[in-house]
Amino acid sequence: MLLVILGFTMMSKSSFACSVLYYIDSKTGKIYAVNNEDYWYDVKAYIQIEPNSENEHARLWYGWKDFAQGGVNEKGFFFDAAVTPEQMKIEGYGNPKNNLGNELLAKCSTVFEALALLEKEKIALNKSHMMFGDKTGKAVIIEWVNGERKLHWIEGNKLIMTNYLLSEPEAGNYPCYRYESIEKRIEEMEDSDEDISLLKVGNTFGSAAQAPRELKKGRIGGTVYTSFIDITNSKFFLSYKLSNQNVVKLDLTTEFSSPKRRKIKLKD
Repeated sequence: MLLVILGFTMMSKSSFACSVLYYIDSKTGKIYAVNNEDYWYDVKAYIQIEPNSENEHARLWYGWKDFAQGGVNEKGFFFDAAVTPEQMKIEGYGNPKNNLGNELLAKCSTVFEALALLEKEKIALNKSHMMFGDKTGKAVIIEWVNGERKLHWIEGNKLIMTNYLLSEPEAGNYPCYRYESIEKRIEEMEDSDEDISLLKVGNTFGSAAQAPRELKKGRIGGTVYTSFIDITNSKFFLSYKLSNQNVVKLDLTTEFSSPKRRKIKLKD
């Protein structure tokens, strides 16, 4: 299904340059989310699935070392994050000391609940920004720039996040060919008048992936995985290391109804 990975050719100037898209099909109202996670190829990445409980939502997140890089829960709330140029810390706020992504997915059903949780716990990231999206069509990118919180809400039917600060592009990583490529491919997809699907939305990331290459003393870096989420229909796909063979396919309705936690190690 996920032939999207065959389309990449370009490389980013940044070694770990992630890309995230939240997209609403304007004809059907269906909501999709796609993410490229770029990092060292030797990282032990995995998918973690947690069941619901009296106080926590069932959830799926992907990442490594007990830290969620992104994910989605049973309520259709989605989040992801991307590294940005470092900013000054905000007085009274700080970076999380726990698995923030897991906490967001466990406790939040909507974008507004997630924003409230960050404020309650006085969290302000100074080296990255985050995207929140939910099943109602609300989506936002939250940044902390020049000592202030900045919110960039979805306009129209798409929200794109890479590695430059929308609030202050001049801080670095801008212009971004990956951002521009995704925008262009979305426009081409919509102009085609063909039915839009998760695969077609995923194909907008064709030039945003990073092929593996040696970056430091024999260490290989690139796109570790690409996640594809059909938020409306609760479907999840993940392609590991740009491979059409190493693809995880999950029905989230089934996964979230299970009372057992599950860890899926990503392997070649």
